[in-house]
Amino acid sequence: MSVERIFDELGHFKRFQACLYFVAVFQAIACGIHYLASVFLVQTPNFVCSVPGNITEVLYGNLTGSSLEDILPVFKMGTWPLVVRTTEGEQWELSQCHCALRINPNDFTYDFDGNKTVKACDGNFVYDHTEVQQSIVTDWDLVCEREWLAKLCQPTFMMGVLIGALVFGDIADRVGRVKILMFNSLCQFGLGVAIAFSGNYYFFLVLRFLLAMVSSGYLVVVFVYVTEFTGIKVRTWTSMHVHAAFAVGIMVVALTGYLVRVWWIYQIILSTCTSPFLLFCWKFPETPFYLMAKGRYKDAQTLLDAMARFNGLECRLKVQELLEPEERENCKALLDEERPSQPEKKLSILDLFSTWRMAGRTCTVWAIWFVGSLGYYVFSLGSVNLGGNQYVNLFLAGAVELPSYLVGCFAMDRIGRKNTCAPALLLAGVACMLIIVVPADINALAIALSMTGKFAIAIAFGLIYLYTCELYPTIIRSLAVGSGSMMCRVGSVVAPFCVYLADVWIYLPQLIVGILAFIIGVLTLLLPETLGRPLTTTLEEAEALGCQPSKKDSALGNKDAEDRLDMNHLEAKA
Repeated sequence: MSVERIFDELGHFKRFQACLYFVAVFQAIACGIHYLASVFLVQTPNFVCSVPGNITEVLYGNLTGSSLEDILPVFKMGTWPLVVRTTEGEQWELSQCHCALRINPNDFTYDFDGNKTVKACDGNFVYDHTEVQQSIVTDWDLVCEREWLAKLCQPTFMMGVLIGALVFGDIADRVGRVKILMFNSLCQFGLGVAIAFSGNYYFFLVLRFLLAMVSSGYLVVVFVYVTEFTGIKVRTWTSMHVHAAFAVGIMVVALTGYLVRVWWIYQIILSTCTSPFLLFCWKFPETPFYLMAKGRYKDAQTLLDAMARFNGLECRLKVQELLEPEERENCKALLDEERPSQPEKKLSILDLFSTWRMAGRTCTVWAIWFVGSLGYYVFSLGSVNLGGNQYVNLFLAGAVELPSYLVGCFAMDRIGRKNTCAPALLLAGVACMLIIVVPADINALAIALSMTGKFAIAIAFGLIYLYTCELYPTIIRSLAVGSGSMMCRVGSVVAPFCVYLADVWIYLPQLIVGILAFIIGVLTLLLPETLGRPLTTTLEEAEALGCQPSKKDSALGNKDAEDRLDMNHLEAKA
């Protein structure tokens, strides 16, 4: 019998699961917060070189002022310099990374044809504090020859995300989901606050890297956790709405950035807004799937009794009933006494490629993760600049994701995971191709196609978490999601470099994403459908997905389909 019977007996999403779900997903908001926090942490305001002496007059084209603070708000980077006069009578032309002292000027005018002595800024800058009162750029002068240090923050964070996804996904399969959730959430809080008091750029970078690892680890494991605690009837919605919590985190970043313009106060507020989660996470139980897979039948029975009691039901379900007949005798003895410690088979990422069928499945799943992330960021970074308030724009960037997840949920439950993911990728590919042929003067159509592509990519990107959970067995499920998330982060690291290819040809980024999305969309059609199928426990069961003869894949959720799947497993073992 399938472990999925637990939810038929005790409820697919009753009080017990609902409490666990909303508390666990609440902390996922912190992941969205930390992923996007750098948007305002590394803001670079207008700036120019500082000069010795007090400034009495400033010229910038036709504009005049008595101080640099008067002119900097309208100063445009990369344009003509500012001209200033000091109390000593010296006249300087100030640019961002150098300054020039005029030699023997006659009058104080903007234009000057005489000789100049050009000097480097030597780390002395004046910043415009109208929009950004304090950021790590202004605190540590990460401009000019040190500008690359500011640009290094996000790639370094993404490298931490990549490593954390793989490491914590693997550890969660070995030591359990709950221990990782507790450890990572505690580290998110501690490291987030510590960053605000780093006081040094390199210490800041290291702490951000570690924060990225634990944030990524939490996000990977929480998907597995909520998937293994909810039944088939609601699994699509519960999984997809973890993404909605991430989007809420993006909106929290925009709101906090608008209200708080000092980076270390901003960082503290972002790090503490989900701290109430720490009061509840220590009460989290381990998932029934993990307990059954590890042979901890006594703990599993205790969990079933607690679920039934909390849901107001009578627990008539016994752990023995969830096992294959040949396993029940062992279970009966193990319920009466503690299971002796036995050496467990060591699992690794190579188990994702244990057979040709599993290897092909893993390569396709990884490709979906990669192109989903690559396409999302290329559409975001390469789209037409909306203009207006940057905080409103970021808020909308988070809000626009919510409709795509709703559409994805409806489609996944009605036409299946594969039949939602593949058309979404194909639509994104077609949208990219159409952007290329749109005349340059029809901006509205180009924007509409770009949003269509982003909307489609978001659907594929949102469902791949759940789809990956359903394609792999319990013993390597966290590892599969973690490795997939690693490929996702590879895509997010590559995306900015892909956008830079617009310097070669303006539509080259869209062409690359379009070709990849279309090819991977076709390959997705070769994956097995998992809608309505019970979660698998062993590699043999996972490999058998898609091999069962079925006349109506659209009705995979009915009981007959599950019975056919169980019968095939029994025949294979016989």
